[in-house]
Amino acid sequence: MFGNKPSKPQNRIDCLIGAGTVIEGDLTFDGGLRVDGHVHGNVISAEGKPGTLVLSEAARIEGEIRVSHVVINGTVVGPVHAADYVELQGKANVTGDVYYRTLEMQLGAVVQGRLVYQDDIKADKVVKFKPASAE
Repeated sequence: MFGNKPSKPQNRIDCLIGAGTVIEGDLTFDGGLRVDGHVHGNVISAEGKPGTLVLSEAARIEGEIRVSHVVINGTVVGPVHAADYVELQGKANVTGDVYYRTLEMQLGAVVQGRLVYQDDIKADKVVKFKPASAE
């Protein structure tokens, strides 16, 4: 855990939700997305593609976040699921559980929920059962 260098979020931003913009509904993206406005809905990276989400200090998301990398300096009301990396900057305020593989949390960040470490080894050991037949 301490010896592995985390893969940092990509530096490229492909899309921007500007300050003063309000999105009503779910967002699906790939690449990099920066949010300076408000989103009332889930923010999810496209299936099988890495996605980096960056929330500025003024940003607010009310919904679930599912991405590979997330950098939060704004407000999130809902669970945060990051497949690889979560960075909670000094003005981050998360109301919900945070699921992560690598976590960086700065002084001043607030999480009102659980911090849940996601271990790949445990996920690989889960036995999946076949559904019972209707016979």
